[in-house]
Amino acid sequence: MTGNVWTRWPSREALGRAGTTPARRVLVRAVRLLVLALLLWGAFSQRHVGVGGAVAAVAGVGLAALVSWAYFRTTYAHRLLPSLALMGVLLGIGAAAEATGFRGPALVIWCGCGIGALERLPLGAAVPVASVALASYAASTNDVWLSTAATVAGMALAGYVLRLDAEARGSAQRLLAQERAARVAEAESAALAERARIAREIHDVLAHSLSAQLVHLEAARLLIENDADRARILERVVAARGMAREGLAETRQALSALRGELTPLEDFLTGLVSSAAGAEVTVTGERRPLPAEASQAVRRVAQEALTNVRKHAQGAEVAVRLDYSEHEVTLNVRDSGGRPGELGAAGGGYGLRGMRERAELLGGSLEAGPDEEGFVVTLKVPV
Repeated sequence: MTGNVWTRWPSREALGRAGTTPARRVLVRAVRLLVLALLLWGAFSQRHVGVGGAVAAVAGVGLAALVSWAYFRTTYAHRLLPSLALMGVLLGIGAAAEATGFRGPALVIWCGCGIGALERLPLGAAVPVASVALASYAASTNDVWLSTAATVAGMALAGYVLRLDAEARGSAQRLLAQERAARVAEAESAALAERARIAREIHDVLAHSLSAQLVHLEAARLLIENDADRARILERVVAARGMAREGLAETRQALSALRGELTPLEDFLTGLVSSAAGAEVTVTGERRPLPAEASQAVRRVAQEALTNVRKHAQGAEVAVRLDYSEHEVTLNVRDSGGRPGELGAAGGGYGLRGMRERAELLGGSLEAGPDEEGFVVTLKVPV
């Protein structure tokens, strides 16, 4: 809460009923019914008034109840002048009751005004109003002065304690609302992150596969237009069909990854290099399961690195090394250099940029570049 302590209202969460327990609501209703019963009993217990006076007293009790309800509404809306006007009406009803001989109802009304002012008004207005109400009570009661002083102090303390309790409840309500909003934002952020992950998987699988198929089909079209022999056309079509099968297999693998059904990383790398002549896999360190994002990053980088070898270094020997350390996993793909392949001019697809973005999203790094013999791709991912 902000503002000066003397001019600051209790929050609307504090003045409202939201967040109150069922037991507390029952207690509040019981107290209100008790106050109403005391007022009615005080109205009918006076023997010096006739039937007309009793009816007027009941009407006064009803008016006091209506004004109290309106006071609760205006204080909830933080409307100071109407709240003070209604409090003045209540004090006037108490004074009228005292003047007509209804001392009991007058004392109850003044006590309620003192407590209600301290509980619901800014302190700068509550203190004067409560002082007037409790002073009226003290002047009208027949108790000894020490008992009266103790009663007045107790009621003032009760009103302030109720105020503190209401403000604590309001603070709890605001914190709960903020926590709920934070949870909603966290859920939305998680959903967006998952959508981004699915989009990356779809892109990684389909981009380079479809681009390779497109190269083969375009070559087949040019051969047909140039009346090339059937064998060369068939070779391109068969290659495109193979790329389609590989893309379908990779799509199924990506779906399995999204479902959390990944095959062991070592088995995946072994299967990946099994179709490449002169390729071998070496695994060092203590093998252990990796988080899904880290495992998928290693798979995609290895896949793209071997695809680049086929594109740009056909016939090269390839060494794939996977190293498990205490805080990270390192993938190293090194080729010995070779001649450009048929797909060397194909689009980059996922490419080095995509590999680097994937690594950085996980807090890792990717380095790629030529060495003495060929080309090296090194991925480091924290785990």
